[in-house]
Amino acid sequence: MKIIWTTDPHLNLIDSAKFDVFCHKITSTHPDAVLLGGDIADSTSLADKLLSLEKKIQCPIYFVLGNHDYYHSSIGSVREQVQKKINNSPYLQYLTDTGIVKLTSNTCLLGHDSWSDGRYGDYSNSNIRLNDYVMIKELTDLNKQERLEKLNKLGDEAAGFFREQLSQALLNFQHVLILTHVPPFAESCWHEGNLSSTDFLPHFSCKATGDLFIEIMSQHPDKNMTVLCGHTHSEGIAQILPNLVVMTGAAAYGEPKIQAPIFIKE
Repeated sequence: MKIIWTTDPHLNLIDSAKFDVFCHKITSTHPDAVLLGGDIADSTSLADKLLSLEKKIQCPIYFVLGNHDYYHSSIGSVREQVQKKINNSPYLQYLTDTGIVKLTSNTCLLGHDSWSDGRYGDYSNSNIRLNDYVMIKELTDLNKQERLEKLNKLGDEAAGFFREQLSQALLNFQHVLILTHVPPFAESCWHEGNLSSTDFLPHFSCKATGDLFIEIMSQHPDKNMTVLCGHTHSEGIAQILPNLVVMTGAAAYGEPKIQAPIFIKE
């Protein structure tokens, strides 16, 4: 099985010609499935971009959402609108709602948007202020402590989803492929070839999901997990455990990329 993975394409920032080139890059590889790792567009164009991708690519597209996908709206509203728009789609699946997807007899796919939860790095002394905090309804008009509490809850939501789904997935599959937007470990939070600083880590990583993955995979040393994430626009690979590896995808505004194909044995 051949899978094409792309993350942070920011399709709202490119014109129709570049969009067509991007789609052609994908279809020319003849994939069996496509994974979209979030930051697909923004809330004003997200659903239309997803439907346009489906029309051009014509194969299963599994996706999660990133922080930019919620800009100019709220998390709850965007998730609801996306589900309504793709309800009758033959190819689009929003993994945060889908649950376990069987890819082969040995491998399944799980995905959740996740969120930077403020737990890695030094949140209390970080002066980083993302656009998220003024452009996503749930994160606006909060003081620093209130924002941290909200980020904690969003990270815990993702960890709770994975805890529930992984318990079933690991009973039936040897390998679990995880698609998420936010790096789940400090060791997978790359920036221009280096790991992110303590100022940026709270805003670009999710410790809640990372802690869960270590807990679960330590209990299942005979099983394997591969995590695909993005958000930082910088690529890197982190071997967290012998059976747990994290791949962070590269991205660039205005020039959507596809990562190296992923091949899964039937």
